[in-house]
Amino acid sequence: MSARDGRIVFFTGAGMSAESGVPTYRGRGGIWGQYRWEDFACQRAFERDPEKVLDFHEQRRAHVLACAPHAGHRHLAALQRSGAGVAVVTQNTDGMHQRAAREACGAPADVRDVVELHGSLWRVRCPCSGAVEDLAGGRYARRRCETCGAALRPDIVWFEDTLDARVLARAEALIRGCELFVAVGTSAVVYPAAGLIPLARAAGARMIELNVEDTGMSHLFHEHWRGTAGDLLPERFPLPEPAPAP
Repeated sequence: MSARDGRIVFFTGAGMSAESGVPTYRGRGGIWGQYRWEDFACQRAFERDPEKVLDFHEQRRAHVLACAPHAGHRHLAALQRSGAGVAVVTQNTDGMHQRAAREACGAPADVRDVVELHGSLWRVRCPCSGAVEDLAGGRYARRRCETCGAALRPDIVWFEDTLDARVLARAEALIRGCELFVAVGTSAVVYPAAGLIPLARAAGARMIELNVEDTGMSHLFHEHWRGTAGDLLPERFPLPEPAPAP
Protein backbone atom coordinates (compact mmCIF):
# COMPACT_ATOMS: atom_id res chain seq x y z
CA MET A 1 0.00 0.00 0.00
CA SER A 2 1.58 3.26 -1.09
CA ALA A 3 0.87 6.72 0.24
CA ARG A 4 0.91 7.79 -3.40
CA ASP A 5 -2.29 5.86 -4.07
CA GLY A 6 -4.30 9.02 -3.48
CA ARG A 7 -5.62 11.34 -0.80
CA ILE A 8 -5.65 9.43 2.50
CA VAL A 9 -7.46 10.31 5.72
CA PHE A 10 -6.32 8.63 8.91
CA PHE A 11 -9.12 8.78 11.48
CA THR A 12 -7.52 8.20 14.88
CA GLY A 13 -9.13 7.39 18.20
CA ALA A 14 -8.24 6.61 21.79
CA GLY A 15 -6.60 3.30 20.91
CA MET A 16 -3.94 5.17 18.95
CA SER A 17 -2.81 7.02 22.07
CA ALA A 18 -3.36 4.06 24.40
CA GLU A 19 -0.26 2.52 22.80
CA SER A 20 1.68 5.44 24.25
CA GLY A 21 0.25 4.85 27.72
CA VAL A 22 -2.46 7.53 27.56
CA PRO A 23 -5.56 6.15 29.34
CA THR A 24 -8.72 5.83 27.30
CA TYR A 25 -11.91 7.49 28.43
CA ARG A 26 -14.44 4.68 28.04
CA GLY A 27 -12.45 1.48 27.67
CA ARG A 28 -11.26 -0.91 30.35
CA GLY A 29 -9.54 1.16 33.03
CA GLY A 30 -10.79 4.33 31.32
CA ILE A 31 -10.98 7.71 33.02
CA TRP A 32 -14.77 7.80 33.23
CA GLY A 33 -14.72 4.53 35.13
CA GLN A 34 -12.74 6.31 37.85
CA TYR A 35 -14.20 9.83 37.79
CA ARG A 36 -17.63 11.32 37.21
CA TRP A 37 -17.64 13.42 34.07
CA GLU A 38 -20.38 15.51 35.68
CA ASP A 39 -17.75 16.73 38.14
CA PHE A 40 -14.87 17.38 35.74
CA ALA A 41 -15.89 17.46 32.08
CA CYS A 42 -18.90 19.62 31.38
CA GLN A 43 -19.64 23.33 31.33
CA ARG A 44 -21.85 23.06 34.41
CA ALA A 45 -18.98 21.59 36.43
CA PHE A 46 -16.68 24.38 35.22
CA GLU A 47 -19.15 27.06 36.22
CA ARG A 48 -19.59 25.50 39.67
CA ASP A 49 -15.88 25.13 40.41
CA PRO A 50 -13.45 26.17 37.69
CA GLU A 51 -10.39 25.57 39.89
CA LYS A 52 -11.38 21.96 40.51
CA VAL A 53 -11.89 21.36 36.80
CA LEU A 54 -8.61 23.04 35.88
CA ASP A 55 -6.75 21.02 38.52
CA PHE A 56 -8.15 17.83 36.96
CA HIS A 57 -7.06 18.85 33.47
CA GLU A 58 -3.60 19.77 34.72
CA GLN A 59 -3.32 16.19 35.96
CA ARG A 60 -4.32 15.02 32.49
CA ARG A 61 -1.69 17.26 30.89
CA ALA A 62 1.02 16.00 33.23
CA HIS A 63 0.06 12.40 32.53
CA VAL A 64 0.17 12.95 28.78
CA LEU A 65 3.57 14.64 29.02
CA ALA A 66 4.89 11.55 30.78
CA CYS A 67 3.96 9.54 27.67
CA ALA A 68 5.61 9.77 24.27
CA PRO A 69 4.46 9.45 20.66
CA HIS A 70 4.98 5.92 19.35
CA ALA A 71 6.17 4.68 15.97
CA GLY A 72 2.69 5.07 14.48
CA HIS A 73 2.46 8.76 15.41
CA ARG A 74 5.95 9.35 14.06
CA HIS A 75 5.19 7.54 10.82
CA LEU A 76 2.05 9.57 10.15
CA ALA A 77 4.05 12.75 10.75
CA ALA A 78 6.68 11.52 8.29
CA LEU A 79 4.00 10.73 5.70
CA GLN A 80 2.63 14.25 6.03
CA ARG A 81 6.10 15.78 5.70
CA SER A 82 6.59 13.76 2.52
CA GLY A 83 3.77 15.68 0.84
CA ALA A 84 1.92 12.46 0.13
CA GLY A 85 -1.58 13.89 0.50
CA VAL A 86 -2.16 12.60 4.02
CA ALA A 87 -4.64 14.16 6.44
CA VAL A 88 -5.28 13.20 10.06
CA VAL A 89 -8.67 13.60 11.68
CA THR A 90 -8.36 12.76 15.36
CA GLN A 91 -10.76 12.33 18.23
CA ASN A 92 -7.84 12.64 20.67
CA THR A 93 -7.08 15.78 22.65
CA ASP A 94 -3.54 14.85 23.70
CA GLY A 95 -1.61 16.51 20.86
CA MET A 96 0.48 13.40 20.15
CA HIS A 97 0.37 13.92 16.38
CA GLN A 98 1.79 17.43 16.78
CA ARG A 99 4.39 16.26 19.29
CA ALA A 100 5.60 13.62 16.86
CA ALA A 101 6.16 16.33 14.23
CA ARG A 102 7.86 18.70 16.67
CA GLU A 103 10.22 16.00 17.87
CA ALA A 104 11.19 15.23 14.29
CA CYS A 105 11.49 18.76 12.93
CA GLY A 106 11.09 21.19 15.79
CA ALA A 107 7.93 22.86 14.48
CA PRO A 108 4.26 21.96 14.94
CA ALA A 109 3.50 23.47 11.53
CA ASP A 110 5.10 20.39 9.98
CA VAL A 111 1.81 18.59 10.70
CA ARG A 112 -0.52 19.71 7.97
CA ASP A 113 -4.20 18.85 8.00
CA VAL A 114 -4.51 17.57 11.55
CA VAL A 115 -8.13 18.15 12.52
CA GLU A 116 -8.82 17.88 16.25
CA LEU A 117 -12.51 17.06 16.48
CA HIS A 118 -12.65 17.22 20.27
CA GLY A 119 -10.24 20.09 20.86
CA SER A 120 -6.91 20.03 22.66
CA LEU A 121 -5.48 19.79 26.17
CA TRP A 122 -2.91 22.32 24.96
CA ARG A 123 -5.33 25.18 24.32
CA VAL A 124 -7.53 27.30 26.57
CA ARG A 125 -10.31 29.62 25.58
CA CYS A 126 -12.05 32.68 26.90
CA PRO A 127 -15.60 33.83 26.08
CA CYS A 128 -14.24 37.19 24.93
CA SER A 129 -10.85 36.32 23.40
CA GLY A 130 -11.38 32.87 21.92
CA ALA A 131 -8.90 29.98 21.98
CA VAL A 132 -5.14 30.29 22.43
CA GLU A 133 -2.34 27.76 22.73
CA ASP A 134 -1.03 26.87 26.17
CA LEU A 135 2.09 24.69 25.83
CA ALA A 136 3.51 25.60 29.22
CA GLY A 137 3.74 22.01 30.44
CA GLY A 138 1.69 20.19 33.05
CA ARG A 139 0.41 23.41 34.59
CA TYR A 140 -1.45 26.09 32.70
CA ALA A 141 0.51 29.26 32.04
CA ARG A 142 -2.42 31.23 33.44
CA ARG A 143 -5.95 30.45 34.54
CA ARG A 144 -7.65 33.76 33.85
CA CYS A 145 -7.94 35.95 30.78
CA GLU A 146 -5.67 38.98 31.04
CA THR A 147 -8.25 41.06 29.14
CA CYS A 148 -11.56 40.32 30.85
CA GLY A 149 -10.56 38.32 33.94
CA ALA A 150 -12.77 35.34 33.07
CA ALA A 151 -11.63 31.84 33.98
CA LEU A 152 -9.95 30.18 30.99
CA ARG A 153 -11.66 26.96 30.00
CA PRO A 154 -9.81 24.02 28.48
CA ASP A 155 -10.52 24.10 24.73
CA ILE A 156 -11.99 20.59 24.77
CA VAL A 157 -15.37 19.31 23.61
CA TRP A 158 -16.85 18.18 26.91
CA PHE A 159 -19.97 16.18 27.61
CA GLU A 160 -23.07 18.23 26.69
CA ASP A 161 -21.00 20.39 24.31
CA THR A 162 -21.41 20.40 20.56
CA LEU A 163 -18.56 20.03 18.11
CA ASP A 164 -17.23 23.22 16.58
CA ALA A 165 -19.16 23.49 13.31
CA ARG A 166 -16.10 24.77 11.41
CA VAL A 167 -13.90 21.91 12.62
CA LEU A 168 -16.56 19.32 11.77
CA ALA A 169 -17.06 20.84 8.32
CA ARG A 170 -13.32 20.69 7.63
CA ALA A 171 -13.20 17.02 8.67
CA GLU A 172 -16.21 16.20 6.50
CA ALA A 173 -14.66 17.94 3.48
CA LEU A 174 -11.41 16.00 3.86
CA ILE A 175 -13.29 12.72 4.19
CA ARG A 176 -15.59 13.34 1.24
CA GLY A 177 -12.53 14.04 -0.89
CA CYS A 178 -10.39 11.09 0.18
CA GLU A 179 -9.74 7.92 -1.76
CA LEU A 180 -8.61 5.90 1.24
CA PHE A 181 -10.04 6.13 4.76
CA VAL A 182 -8.10 4.41 7.56
CA ALA A 183 -9.70 4.24 11.02
CA VAL A 184 -7.01 3.68 13.64
CA GLY A 185 -7.79 2.68 17.23
CA THR A 186 -11.32 4.03 17.35
CA SER A 187 -14.18 2.31 19.15
CA ALA A 188 -16.68 3.87 16.71
CA VAL A 189 -19.16 4.61 19.48
CA VAL A 190 -18.62 8.33 20.17
CA TYR A 191 -20.98 10.52 18.15
CA PRO A 192 -21.04 12.66 16.14
CA ALA A 193 -17.43 11.69 15.37
CA ALA A 194 -18.41 8.07 14.67
CA GLY A 195 -20.77 9.31 11.98
CA LEU A 196 -17.75 10.19 9.86
CA ILE A 197 -17.16 6.49 9.21
CA PRO A 198 -20.38 5.89 7.23
CA LEU A 199 -19.79 9.26 5.55
CA ALA A 200 -16.48 7.95 4.18
CA ARG A 201 -18.16 4.77 2.97
CA ALA A 202 -20.96 6.71 1.28
CA ALA A 203 -18.39 8.96 -0.41
CA GLY A 204 -16.82 5.92 -2.07
CA ALA A 205 -13.55 5.72 -0.15
CA ARG A 206 -11.63 2.49 0.21
CA MET A 207 -12.11 1.60 3.90
CA ILE A 208 -9.50 0.07 6.21
CA GLU A 209 -10.00 -0.56 9.93
CA LEU A 210 -6.83 -0.86 12.01
CA ASN A 211 -7.69 -1.98 15.52
CA VAL A 212 -6.95 -4.69 18.04
CA GLU A 213 -10.56 -5.92 17.89
CA ASP A 214 -13.81 -5.62 15.96
CA THR A 215 -16.11 -2.64 16.49
CA GLY A 216 -19.76 -1.98 15.84
CA MET A 217 -18.85 -0.50 12.47
CA SER A 218 -16.40 -3.14 11.28
CA HIS A 219 -18.90 -4.23 8.64
CA LEU A 220 -18.44 -0.91 6.82
CA PHE A 221 -14.77 -1.57 6.11
CA HIS A 222 -13.30 -3.40 3.13
CA GLU A 223 -10.21 -4.53 5.05
CA HIS A 224 -9.58 -5.27 8.73
CA TRP A 225 -6.04 -5.13 10.09
CA ARG A 226 -5.77 -6.49 13.61
CA GLY A 227 -2.78 -5.24 15.56
CA THR A 228 -1.23 -2.01 16.79
CA ALA A 229 -0.72 1.23 14.91
CA GLY A 230 2.94 1.33 15.94
CA ASP A 231 3.53 -1.96 14.12
CA LEU A 232 1.16 -1.79 11.18
CA LEU A 233 1.30 1.83 9.98
CA PRO A 234 5.05 1.80 9.13
CA GLU A 235 4.70 -1.69 7.62
CA ARG A 236 1.65 -1.08 5.44
CA PHE A 237 2.28 2.54 4.42
CA PRO A 238 5.92 2.84 3.36
CA LEU A 239 7.22 6.34 2.83
CA PRO A 240 7.28 7.46 -0.81
CA GLU A 241 10.62 7.18 -2.55
CA PRO A 242 12.31 10.58 -2.88
CA ALA A 243 12.05 12.17 -6.29
CA PRO A 244 15.21 11.67 -8.40
CA ALA A 245 17.56 14.63 -8.64
CA PRO A 246 17.20 16.60 -11.89
